[in-house]
Amino acid sequence: MTKLLALCVAAVLSLAAAAPPPPDVDQLAWLSGTWFVEGEDGWTEERWAPPRGGVMLGTSLTGRGETARFYEFMRIAADGEGRLTFWASPSGGTPVPFRLTSMSESEAVFENPENDFPKRIVYRRSGRVLTATISGVGGANPQTWRYELRRERRRSRPGR
Repeated sequence: MTKLLALCVAAVLSLAAAAPPPPDVDQLAWLSGTWFVEGEDGWTEERWAPPRGGVMLGTSLTGRGETARFYEFMRIAADGEGRLTFWASPSGGTPVPFRLTSMSESEAVFENPENDFPKRIVYRRSGRVLTATISGVGGANPQTWRYELRRERRRSRPGR
């Protein structure tokens, strides 16, 4: 019985040692920046601060002309179970969690099957282009934004 217990403990320890460490928010640093898209229907600007202290903060602002029509606060951080989670707070509402389901050097997929829409959020970066897609189950009814990385524009202040 002691040998069997020792073998079980050794097997569990070897599995634990072989498991990769959980994703860290620092691995999403490629998302940082000011991203902008403009078209006939208006504009959307999404900003992501670099990761710091285990958290990435983002904002999104959509409008037409000089009028903002929609905003969202976003956060990526580990949840209570240590899993990276994207928290979306449209129009300042209650944050909705989307757990990271896959990640690479240039793509992150977050999902929440319990949410009405979207159920899936995908960010993919290629050079100075960031593609963000929200969709339903299995990619149904996708909505995609193709942002370009933009330098911060300094606004002139009166009297300067």
